[in-house]
Amino acid sequence: QVQLVESGGGMVQSGDSLRLSCAASGLAFSTYAMGWFRQAPGKEREFLARISYNGGITNIEDSVKGRFTISRDNSKNTVYLDMNSLKPEDTAVYYCAADHSSRTTAEIIDSTSYIYWGQGTVVTVSS
Repeated sequence: QVQLVESGGGMVQSGDSLRLSCAASGLAFSTYAMGWFRQAPGKEREFLARISYNGGITNIEDSVKGRFTISRDNSKNTVYLDMNSLKPEDTAVYYCAADHSSRTTAEIIDSTSYIYWGQGTVVTVSS
């Protein structure tokens, strides 16, 4: 069974930092591109970041570029999202996802491109 398990969420203040982790099992992790998405109340799930299977290529959504960084450690089957200078508008459920295909730039940000999803971890940023 494929499992993606996010952790590291919590309640923080504006300006704080968090590291989210996503631990994968049941798949050949090093052959999958990994992505991070978030979903705020009443909003669609939105793309945040993607990292290629070997970590060589990253894609970051413009609104969080410079604050958020995606990385992976294939020896630990784990992908990370480092979030700095958090804002109240970052409050959401954060999900990791896995994709086994090469993608165009349009496909990279499309949630339907990803075949495995975690259950999410909640991030709440207070002002």
